[in-house]
Amino acid sequence: MKKAFLDYIYQLQEIITTSIEETDGKSKFKEDVWERSEGGGGRSRIMENGKVFEKAGVNISAVSGVLPESLENSFNVINTNFFACGLSLVIHPKNPMVPTVHANCRYFELYSSNGVLKDQWFGGGQDLTPIYLIDEDAKHFHEICKSVCDKHSPNFYKIYKEKCDSYFWNKHRNESRGIGGLFFDYLRSDHNYKIEDWFSFVKDVGNSFLKAYIPIVNLRKNYNYNSNQRNWQEIRRGRYVEFNLVHDKGTLFGLKTNGRIESILMSLPPKVQWVYDHIPEKDSEEEKLIKVLQNPIDWTT
Repeated sequence: MKKAFLDYIYQLQEIITTSIEETDGKSKFKEDVWERSEGGGGRSRIMENGKVFEKAGVNISAVSGVLPESLENSFNVINTNFFACGLSLVIHPKNPMVPTVHANCRYFELYSSNGVLKDQWFGGGQDLTPIYLIDEDAKHFHEICKSVCDKHSPNFYKIYKEKCDSYFWNKHRNESRGIGGLFFDYLRSDHNYKIEDWFSFVKDVGNSFLKAYIPIVNLRKNYNYNSNQRNWQEIRRGRYVEFNLVHDKGTLFGLKTNGRIESILMSLPPKVQWVYDHIPEKDSEEEKLIKVLQNPIDWTT
């Protein structure tokens, strides 16, 4: 399973970065292959200062070693080694009318100290973070997510959409990071689904990313915008940073396992603002976004 999943994410990285470069039309990804002294490494691909995308990262990591005590407590295990691999991407467009997007697919294995496999599971998802809420775009993104889920179970979309809304909740702001999508974790073998079935599901979600996102980019990338809208974009990016540094489990896992800091923090946007006690004008497009972030809705009905 390790080899099959690694082969898949390396292929997916190639497909996604090629599409992002074609959509941008100017910048290319810089590739950075790295190794981790405790075991494993990765291949990071970063684009900066493009025509469409201000920053984009599509990273692969495959790391292994002794599970830190703090994570042993989280997983309720002792004397455990781990293997973790995944692809994670974050894209920050220049135009405030084009949403930020995040996607991830990952696979974990835990072993006893003598190398016996103790546990294995998949996780992942994809979610959209608009700066200006365009209903058509939100519906498109969620409809793609639902269509992928429906191939596997009529219950999956509702379950993983709700998990996404719950996970990407900025508790200290009492609002969602974005308008959600899918989030799933700890997909293990049971009497209903084998680990191979979950692999098929995770691959279908990963393969749907470009179909969910690129049409939105192409619709909005040439929209006009002004300095006020750009300021709002940078303020909302601040909320994105807050979530990633305070709440995101992937960021915390990377930091606790001595991950490569440049790859871990590639999700952070290059230009951000924190404006004291900023409140959008009443009945503005900015307020429209905040109302939905405070009360997530179903985009597929």
